[in-house]
Amino acid sequence: MPYRRLRVLPLLAAALTLILGPTPGARAINRLSAPVSAVARPAPVAEVDPGAIPYPPGAVTPPTSAPTAGTSVAGGTGAARPSGSPSPSGSRGGQPPDRSVGPGGSAKRTGSAAVALTFDDGPDPVQTPALLDLLRRHGVKATFCLVGFRARDNPDLVRRIAAEGHALCNHSWQHLVDLAQRPVDEIRHDLEATNDAIRAAMPGAKIRYFRAPGGHFTPDLVAIARGYGMASIYWQVDPRDWDHRGTASDQEHIARVIEAVRHEVRPGAIVLSHDNRQPTTIEAYRTLLPWLKARFTLRALPT
Repeated sequence: MPYRRLRVLPLLAAALTLILGPTPGARAINRLSAPVSAVARPAPVAEVDPGAIPYPPGAVTPPTSAPTAGTSVAGGTGAARPSGSPSPSGSRGGQPPDRSVGPGGSAKRTGSAAVALTFDDGPDPVQTPALLDLLRRHGVKATFCLVGFRARDNPDLVRRIAAEGHALCNHSWQHLVDLAQRPVDEIRHDLEATNDAIRAAMPGAKIRYFRAPGGHFTPDLVAIARGYGMASIYWQVDPRDWDHRGTASDQEHIARVIEAVRHEVRPGAIVLSHDNRQPTTIEAYRTLLPWLKARFTLRALPT
């Protein structure tokens, strides 16, 4: 009788294995003894081709001819309070976001080691000549972002800006900070009227850049500007020279602007400043120009 029970036990164990599956210990042994090809391997990680992007997407690359309206570009600011310098929140292909790209795809950097000084909201009949005198004295070329109706009212200054080798930039007709939200036909009329005013003063003038009022860019606004052959420019350095709140005197304001530029400027930066009704900005650059020239290459944006 005991012998028969011993013969039945292996049969019962085999039956339970068929019904319940192998025990944990058996499964572990099976894994260890499995051939190498049967063991799961992690999926291969795709390599990023460093040559896939020939230049930073936000670098300034002025078009050689007027691109199609669907091509994307952007820029932006003026004397109204800037909206800040947001950068893309995500990353592409596991890479960190490109910090040379501004709102809507605008350029925050020059695309080279050169630093570009940009002056908005003019031409101003008093401050712009003073700034041009200062730039000429130091042998520096800059980029002037002109407001349309002021270009119309000060054609001699438009001609002088161009004649002295500075780059021209469309800064809209009257600095409407909600320009990007307006109907497409209105936006086109605004940009065309501004370019027409500049070219009425300086026939054949090259206007390769656009900066939207207040930095309020959308991809559509960028595309419209690109359709007129204008690359859109934002900024990397904003000393807020237009903002006189929080400083008790002009000298304190000038010192703050100087310190902001010195602290923030880096090779390749686009620097935002204003000449319209900003005498303290011109005073700040009396100190800044020699300091910047000693440390950086200063150039107008390429035309």
